[in-house]
Amino acid sequence: MRLPLQILFHNMDPSPALETVIREHAVKLDRLCQDIMNCRVVVEVPHRHQHKGKRYTVRIVLSVPQAQLASSRQGPENQAHQNPRVAIRDAFDAIRRELEGYTQRVHPGVRAHAMS
Repeated sequence: MRLPLQILFHNMDPSPALETVIREHAVKLDRLCQDIMNCRVVVEVPHRHQHKGKRYTVRIVLSVPQAQLASSRQGPENQAHQNPRVAIRDAFDAIRRELEGYTQRVHPGVRAHAMS
């Protein structure tokens, strides 16, 4: 993996298992686009949640040469986000779509998977 990856956990203990899942998703992004300079992932549990169960928030920020792409997946309306792996998956799916759009704007006519 070429891109510098920063993983932060807020209002929760760091989890090696979640870090592994995040690194696997980040490797896929790195293969998708070589322009990524930095990736920051924040996994958070709201500290005073009024609802039953914890709903995880995952924010991802990618730095690329001509932009900064961001994705945030929080789940007050989404019961599936009580599972941190689902919240991570959804956030990486959203940032992948953002990255594909960026790639099409910067390199028109070139498919994202051809960039690798």
